[in-house]
Amino acid sequence: MAITEKLSKDSKTEIPMIISVDDHLVEPPHLWQTWLPNKFKEKGPRIERRRLGEMLWVGGSKMYEYELDAPDAPWCDIWFYEDLVYPNKRHVAAVGFAREEMTMSPITYDEMRPGCYEPKARVEDMISNHVEASLSFPTMPRFCGQTFAEAEDRELALACVKAYNDFMVEEWCGDSNGALLPLIIIPLWDADLAAAEVRRNADRGCRAVCFSEIPPNLGLPSIHTGYWDPFFQACQDTETVVCMHIGSSSKMPAASPDAPPAVAASLSFNNAIASLSDFLFSGILVRFPTLTLAYSEGQIGWLPYILERVDDVWREHRAWGGVADIVPEPPSTYYYRQVFGCFFRDKHGLNSLNEVGVDNITFETDYPHTDTTWPNTKEVAQEMMGHLPQDVVWKIVRGNAARMLGIKIENQPKSS
Repeated sequence: MAITEKLSKDSKTEIPMIISVDDHLVEPPHLWQTWLPNKFKEKGPRIERRRLGEMLWVGGSKMYEYELDAPDAPWCDIWFYEDLVYPNKRHVAAVGFAREEMTMSPITYDEMRPGCYEPKARVEDMISNHVEASLSFPTMPRFCGQTFAEAEDRELALACVKAYNDFMVEEWCGDSNGALLPLIIIPLWDADLAAAEVRRNADRGCRAVCFSEIPPNLGLPSIHTGYWDPFFQACQDTETVVCMHIGSSSKMPAASPDAPPAVAASLSFNNAIASLSDFLFSGILVRFPTLTLAYSEGQIGWLPYILERVDDVWREHRAWGGVADIVPEPPSTYYYRQVFGCFFRDKHGLNSLNEVGVDNITFETDYPHTDTTWPNTKEVAQEMMGHLPQDVVWKIVRGNAARMLGIKIENQPKSS
């Protein structure tokens, strides 16, 4: 039976417990004041409760404007760090709110569902949502630690990165019995320091690290320069997955600078397309043949054509494409060998499993963001995948993620 061939109308594949490879945590107020060395605590990130005026979407890199300490404005718990003012926003801690209430409004920790920032509460929300294990990206540091890469005080920034990772491994994940999976950030401004941080955390069981989908957008060297080789070598040596979340290049695609937020949200996978093409033609996956890449929240429906296109370019433009000597096999070869995508709602991608690669996709709940399928993830998955064979569903919602992250689970069920 072909992968996408439907089972009988009366048959519905049971959804096994899910391993979600893309969720998020809202950092608790005490994080850096607890985990930073004493000499850095006074200058480290801190939360203040202040009034915050209405957030106005302006697009571009600034994204929105607001008035701090506006009279009679709502209260907001805000991160302050060097010159950064980073308000907590309701659409980032959206679980528990009705869909029409998931706005860019200011929010305090008192108004958030505790699972946003408290690990035991998170695990309880996971259990009720049919989720066994979860990998969570940062919020205040941004998706790959850009906040600290942009800081003036590099010594403090490095201490903040390490403090976040210590919190991640020891507090967020420490007592979860494997339900919460560690995902670290790196000092993006120094590839050797980044490699050292990967190795430091791999020694205590971490198998995933955040990275930028397009480093030059952050003012950093491209992946073609060789600059990142120490980092990629460390990831390969320690079997640490390089996780690239949409938005980790700090620039979301939009047709116009004044376009509404819905445009960027609809096009969020565009950077993943560019990033995958970059990696497939860079030679990195040739030189690091066991390095693993994971594209987070990029969805999967776009994969069939870009894989077709890069192979076509590789064949037809060898004379001038600049990759004949560094990419010896069709680029899709390296995707199927070393790359994972993930999705939360993508029926088109599921209808193209033969091209997407049933061994290359994973599932996510995106808790606690507005796209989250919580608390109905099992029902959402059943509606999308209930017609697929049991062994295929098992791979998508659990088996591939376990293989990617080195988690020991039960053996794959036999094909139905």
